[in-house]
Amino acid sequence: MSISNNIGSIQANTNVLNVTANNIANVNTEGFVPKDAKISTQSNSLHVNIREADNNGSKKSQTDLAKEIPDEIIAQESVAVNVNVIKTQNEMMGTLLDIKT
Repeated sequence: MSISNNIGSIQANTNVLNVTANNIANVNTEGFVPKDAKISTQSNSLHVNIREADNNGSKKSQTDLAKEIPDEIIAQESVAVNVNVIKTQNEMMGTLLDIKT
């Protein structure tokens, strides 16, 4: 059993949470151009690609809360699921060690 995939997923989703939180925090900042974070798989590990969203030239913030809030919820739930998987693996390993001794 390896938890490295779960840890990688937690790290990637934490990066997404940081980007979306920054975008939401700047929803009222004039001329703010949000960043877009996408998770991709490369060589059996997760990577976050962060790029600045397209600038439409607006003097108002270009943050779209209808996009940012669902992205935030999905990333939060992904972190929670991976934490639960790690806890379960830890409990299983403890049980196996108890059985062996």
